[in-house]
Amino acid sequence: MNTKGVALLDLAAEYQLFKGQILTTVDEVFTSQQFISGPAIVQFEEKLAAKLEVKHAIAISSGTDALLCSLMALGIGHGDEVIVPSFTFFATAGCVSRVGAKPVFVDIDPRTFNIDPSKLESVCSPRTRAIIPVHLFGQCANMDAIREFASARKLPIIEDAAQAIGAKYKNHYAGGLSDLGCLSFYPTKNLGCFGEGGMILTNNSELATTVRQLRTHGESQRYVHDRVGGNFRLDTLKAAILSIKLDYLDRFTSRRRHNAALYDRLLANSGVTTPHVPPQQDHVYHQYSILCDNRDGLRSFLSDRGIASAIYYPVPLHQQKCFANLHPASLPTTEQTCSRILSLPVHPMLTDEDVQYVASSIRKFCS
Repeated sequence: MNTKGVALLDLAAEYQLFKGQILTTVDEVFTSQQFISGPAIVQFEEKLAAKLEVKHAIAISSGTDALLCSLMALGIGHGDEVIVPSFTFFATAGCVSRVGAKPVFVDIDPRTFNIDPSKLESVCSPRTRAIIPVHLFGQCANMDAIREFASARKLPIIEDAAQAIGAKYKNHYAGGLSDLGCLSFYPTKNLGCFGEGGMILTNNSELATTVRQLRTHGESQRYVHDRVGGNFRLDTLKAAILSIKLDYLDRFTSRRRHNAALYDRLLANSGVTTPHVPPQQDHVYHQYSILCDNRDGLRSFLSDRGIASAIYYPVPLHQQKCFANLHPASLPTTEQTCSRILSLPVHPMLTDEDVQYVASSIRKFCS
């Protein structure tokens, strides 16, 4: 039995791998005293744009602000509707409400947990102005079908790729598959910041210009404001740190995939449902999420054996109190998934022994 337990994340162990580089970089920023809009911002933007093969990467204060700023850049506001999944983190729908628009919830594919494109027609209306697919847990939504639907109706797409940096759909990176893509660098993400952070990706130069203006109170030049924006800037210090951590992303992603493949093998025919990855998809396993009919019992059992787990997400957004006035329809697949899903440790610092211990514990519970 694994006596030390298995943590959901081990950021402290990750930090030891690049601690020296981080401290050197932090000292350089402190010495420069350029905490806002320092050279590390552009350097990180260019480095990430090249990595993810997009024309423009615009550093933003958080993943939430990236979504908010993207909606503002598209001019979405009062009277508009935006189609979003209900099975996602709150910010996806919350930002739609914050610009005055109405989030319209759509059900998900039961295998991938992403938007079910076949359900889009049923929730689309003359007021629909955009679609926000979420690449949940590190796997892209069915972008061909979503883009076909959106193109026929001239609807822009904002990808919520907060959990999917480095994921690919038919050999193209998440975040660069639509009009605008949003990343999060929240500390627990696959590329995590030391604090809040985000990025907007786009291949549209006009939208990139708008986003850069919105990021700094709508300025087109110092003290000249072409539009009303906000303070959506990423700190120089965080950009410098993220630039260092970016060099470790492929290594960490490879380990996450290794851990997931090991889980897949060890949990085959165990009584739980492991993640489904469609052809031509490259999953980055921000979460490794299984389905179990007795989810709460399994979670308690794992906890007793020192194994951490998490539920993403226990209450779907269409059932949240703050959206009750929208009178959303029932979303059966979303609701069933919320009652059965459980995320296991999959982080890059896990050993094979850790994964084997988790899997054997699950098999023991199911047997």
